[in-house]
Amino acid sequence: MSDAFIVCSNLSFSWPDGTPVFQDLSFTVGAGRTGLVAPNGAGKSTLLKLIAGEYRPGGGSVSVRGPAGYLPQSLPLAGDLMVAEVLGIAPVISALDAIESGDTGEEHFAAIGDDWDIEERTRAQLDRLGLADLRLTRRLDTLSGGQAVSLGLAAQLLKQPDVLLLDEPTNNLDLDARRTLHGAIEDWTGCLLLVSHDRALLDRMDRIAELDRGDLRSYGGNFSAYQEAVRAARDVAAKNVRSAEQEVKREKREMQQARERAARRASNAARNLKDAGLPKIFAGTMKRGAQESAGKASETHAARVSQAEARLDAAGRAVRDEQQIALELPGTHVPAGRTVFLGERLRISRGGRALFAGQGADLAIRGPERIALTGPNGAGKSTLLRMVGGELEPAGGGTRRAEGRVAYLSQRLDLLDPGRTVAENLAAFAPATPEPERMNLLARFLFRGARAHLPVGVLSGGERLRATLACVLCAEPAPQLLLLDEPTNNLDLVSVGRLEGALNAYEGAFVVVSHDERFLAEIGVNRWLRLSEGRLRETHAPDGDGGR
Repeated sequence: MSDAFIVCSNLSFSWPDGTPVFQDLSFTVGAGRTGLVAPNGAGKSTLLKLIAGEYRPGGGSVSVRGPAGYLPQSLPLAGDLMVAEVLGIAPVISALDAIESGDTGEEHFAAIGDDWDIEERTRAQLDRLGLADLRLTRRLDTLSGGQAVSLGLAAQLLKQPDVLLLDEPTNNLDLDARRTLHGAIEDWTGCLLLVSHDRALLDRMDRIAELDRGDLRSYGGNFSAYQEAVRAARDVAAKNVRSAEQEVKREKREMQQARERAARRASNAARNLKDAGLPKIFAGTMKRGAQESAGKASETHAARVSQAEARLDAAGRAVRDEQQIALELPGTHVPAGRTVFLGERLRISRGGRALFAGQGADLAIRGPERIALTGPNGAGKSTLLRMVGGELEPAGGGTRRAEGRVAYLSQRLDLLDPGRTVAENLAAFAPATPEPERMNLLARFLFRGARAHLPVGVLSGGERLRATLACVLCAEPAPQLLLLDEPTNNLDLVSVGRLEGALNAYEGAFVVVSHDERFLAEIGVNRWLRLSEGRLRETHAPDGDGGR
């Protein structure tokens, strides 16, 4: 029997407006852990939905061997659901409670089936995912985003599937929760197909599948090995292009030289014939023969040029188009020592609970500081950013901001008008910027041509983040303080690298909330703050390390 758990044959899918996503895509996924990578908008999430059965293909087939579990990027869960309902065990728990109370109706035994130990198995699964204290009766809307993601994964694992499909499972998870998830993934023994931009998680994969220009290629090894293979292939492709370019030049030069030689021979032959005084008929025959010979030689050289150009075209197609964001942040210089923001004894309540303990939180941001704000899910990091940015007023304490704009990128990505196009949103943020310049800016964020005129509401998560970045970072006036809340969520790996480079070049101050350790290590953070149990304190390392 084949070890393939997922088989896609000649798979085709298009959006309702006819825009194609896949055409005749065929591949198999076997046992083990497979990481699926591709730029934003290439169709990764769409492919998972097709495999999970949420979308129907326009052509071809999808076959999955064994039961499958699927965790989407955005959990379609109502806030009033209880944990037991999200886990899909509420009917069994209810039946067990009824039997314990003395009700021995057959319907209760039918509901339980073989799941008499469901509560023990559930508690063990929640414990493994860092949710040991989560009550089965707790409402979903009281959980943080990270807790909801971990709960959704627990629900899929409780199904004991043979095939597990995960779409960006580390989004919104704090560092401890990420490491817990990494452990659960390493213990997985079935078939896993995972979409992620989390490089630490991708380095735990057995293989990487790359979706590129409608084709899926598999690379053995983890993400680091895949990057090495891609770099090597890129170097070979670039070398082949240079070689093919030289070949085209050489063939064209030789063709031109051959034509010049033929023209000289024809001219010399004509003079010789005239000087020789040969009859016109004989002279004409010799002239036609020379022309035919020159014509054949020219055709031969033209064919060689054509073949060389074809090889150049093939070499060019093999070169990867990385579709990178060309991101340049405004060159706002903040002098060292200048106080950009000062907050003293900041207090706020959420759900009747004081978010900051004691006398409140104190925070000063001075000069071009590069601050990483870390802490567990639900600690109040996003709330603190909103207060720094002026979006939320504290219930107590005072704030003071220097002159200059504060740019805030919300984790919710709700800053833009979903009914307006990307271009219209940027025009609202930067009305004084000439339209051609705005279109050039959008092109740098990969919104070219018709893509710039799509409504924000139809964009993918990664595309919406790019659009929001464009509007926040290019708004007028240029920002002196950037507040970035999980800026790498849904951003493809190439664009994450470009964002890292842009932040390193930025001369203003920034505060970034992120659980991506590698991202934080790459952006030159020089100050670490940890918000935990209502207290904001200085640390010297990320969460889960020296920052505990």
